[in-house]
Amino acid sequence: MKDPMTSYRGRIAPTPSGYLHLGHAQTFAIAQKRAKAQGGRLILRVEDLDEARCKAEFTQGLYEDLHWAGLTWNEGPDVGGLYGPYIQSQRRAFYLKAWEVLKNKGAIYACTHSRKDVENATQAPHEEDEAEPVFPRRLRAVEGAGQERSVPAGVNWRFRVPDGEKIFVLDERLGPIIYVAGEDFGDFLVWRRDDVPAYELAVVVDDAEMAITEVVRGEDLLKSTARQLLLYRALGLAVPAFCHVPLVKDSSGRRLAKRDNAMSLRGLREKGISREQVRGLLSDA
Repeated sequence: MKDPMTSYRGRIAPTPSGYLHLGHAQTFAIAQKRAKAQGGRLILRVEDLDEARCKAEFTQGLYEDLHWAGLTWNEGPDVGGLYGPYIQSQRRAFYLKAWEVLKNKGAIYACTHSRKDVENATQAPHEEDEAEPVFPRRLRAVEGAGQERSVPAGVNWRFRVPDGEKIFVLDERLGPIIYVAGEDFGDFLVWRRDDVPAYELAVVVDDAEMAITEVVRGEDLLKSTARQLLLYRALGLAVPAFCHVPLVKDSSGRRLAKRDNAMSLRGLREKGISREQVRGLLSDA
């Protein structure tokens, strides 16, 4: 782990599964502003673990869009004298080490049930933007399931949540928020059967290893933060501060998604909209 500096350390962490839109620009602008106000450092991390969704064209596009929008970072691997990004797909060893720690502690278990099994068991709706259903307790594996395995591939791995425990998320903007484990969320994925670390595990490991002192991200990830607090505790890692910022929505009140090309940064640029006009559309949170 890097030496945790006393100054502010933030990060911007896009996933190259589509082109960046106004929502990303707002979150990253706020992260940049907060880091600058503290005289701290800002890291760029490309979260490209999902090979099926992440494309090289989107990775290149995010660099172009970040620079065009005036969003910069001031720490990272040296790339020809410039600050480069950290790339999650190059950091597998860190995630494997965390998986092994969790497995040996009995905090996670091998799970043979698919997402479809969970949906069927909960009679969950199938709309694309519907929240993931709470994993049913009756599908939970017995204690020690998967302990004999030396590698995670081939089955899903889920974190066994402490049913009924109140998880307190102290947000820098929204104040205290409480979730109840087992009710608001159930046993969650930390490693997928196709041998890909899940988002929850990867970001906790990376934020801790990079000594991030504050995580700035959208309000839609508040419940993820509650899950991640359990991982921080299980792994014995220091917990950063959190600041969840407003989501940018379209004219119908629906939050922006990467499929909304009309609101993508490059789509706006192609329409002749300037960087200044884009920044004027964003909230300071």
